[in-house]
Parts: sequence; C-alpha cells; structure tokens
Amino acid sequence: MTNSTDTLPPFEKVLGIQFNDPALLTQALTHRSFVNEYDGEETILDNERMEFLGDAILDVIVADMLFKRFPDVSEGELTQLRAALVKTESLAALAVKFNLGTYLRIGRGEESSGGRERQNNLCRGFEAVIGAMYLDSNIKTVEKFVLPSLSELLDYVLENNLHIDARSQLQERIQATLSITPSYRVAGADGPDHAKEFHVEVIIGETIIGTGVGTSKRSAAQEAARAALQHLEEKGFPEPVEIASTTDDSNEKAIESEPSDS
Repeated sequence: MTNSTDTLPPFEKVLGIQFNDPALLTQALTHRSFVNEYDGEETILDNERMEFLGDAILDVIVADMLFKRFPDVSEGELTQLRAALVKTESLAALAVKFNLGTYLRIGRGEESSGGRERQNNLCRGFEAVIGAMYLDSNIKTVEKFVLPSLSELLDYVLENNLHIDARSQLQERIQATLSITPSYRVAGADGPDHAKEFHVEVIIGETIIGTGVGTSKRSAAQEAARAALQHLEEKGFPEPVEIASTTDDSNEKAIESEPSDS
C-alpha cells in the first residue's frame, strides 16, 4: 500500500472515471493524518472540505432517487430510508466496493492502527471522492457513477429492514413476552478519538442476546438490537431469563445522550 499519487490512474480505472484535474482526486484521498506527518516543500490539503461537499451532494441524489422511486411513501419513511443509505456504515460499505482504503493517503500512525479499514475513514473518503467528482465535472457525472451502487444498497436495506428502528421493535417484542425492558451497555471502543468504533451489547435480564459495532454508540446499539431480533427469530428467548436485581443505567444514559446519527 502506498501514499503516492502514482495510485491515481489505477483508482480512476476502478472508479471508471478519468479526472480532468487529478489534483482534485489526490486531495479527496488525503486524510488529515497524512497532512500532519507531511514534511515536503509543497502545501497539501486534506479531504475534509471535499467530504463536506460530497455529503451534501449525496443527500440530494439519495433524496431525489427515493422521491422518484416511492411516489406514495410518506416523508417520515423517506427520511428513514435516506438515513439508512447515507449513514457511515453504508457509505463505508460502498467505499469497500471500490477498494478505496487501498488508495487513501494516510499517516503512518493512522495506518498502523488499522486506518485503511476504519469505517469513518472509508465513509469520509468516499464522500470526498464524490465531492471531487462533482467539482471536476457536474452532478450528472456523479449520479451516473453512484446511482447503480445506491440502488443495490437500497434493495439490501429494504430486504433486511435496515431502515426500521430495531431497538423499538426489540423492546416491543420483549415487553409483550416477558414484561421487561432490554438494556444496552457499551462493552468497549476501538480506534483514535476522532474515529472510534463502539461495541454495544443488548441484554435481557442478565443474558446478552446481541452485540453490535458502530461508529457511534447509537448505531452500535441499533446493530445489537438487529442481532438480538435475529437471535430471537432463530433460537427464541433464552431460558431461563434471569432478572437483574439492580440496574446500572449509566451505559443507557451514555447511549441516549449521544446526538442522533445523521
């Protein structure tokens, strides 16, 4: 793996797009850790401004796609679908599809800690590439590039109900069957402060029935709830369910106090 700009032609081939201004793609692939460690004479810029632009462009493209595909769906449902498509985990998956991590320019410290595989870096890099593509051409070019992948992702989201609030579903099911409320706890976190990935467990009484990983505590809790729902579908409720004598809600408060995922 290299941080050289020599990787641009191969990555353009992966993308299926040749940039008129390769410097835009170079910037889109430049993580701030690379800039911080760079000691050359030229001034280089990281990809954070392009990430901001690409995020906004993706929001527009996704909203337009959903509006046209689902003419009878309510605003609330459209919002849920859009959130599922543009969340960090989804965009990181698209980045993996294009092997973006291989081409990121990142610092040595970031690379040694797994930065090329970190979901935050992949998501932000993908958004930055979208921003660079827009600046290099126009939104039609971006749509032609990204809509096939977004359409496949949408089918996957719908098939697996990833736009549905899994935590609410799980709570309703457990309360109806056992008359108790599931609890969540943060089991750990990996990565640097600016790009942490959280591990969350969901518990019935004192039994762990699902675990999840996400770039925020909320998203990790949603993944844990989905895993728990799948567990209940396949294996049913654990027996016996031991009810905890005391409840430590500090982890719950930590999860709920987090800002909502975009």
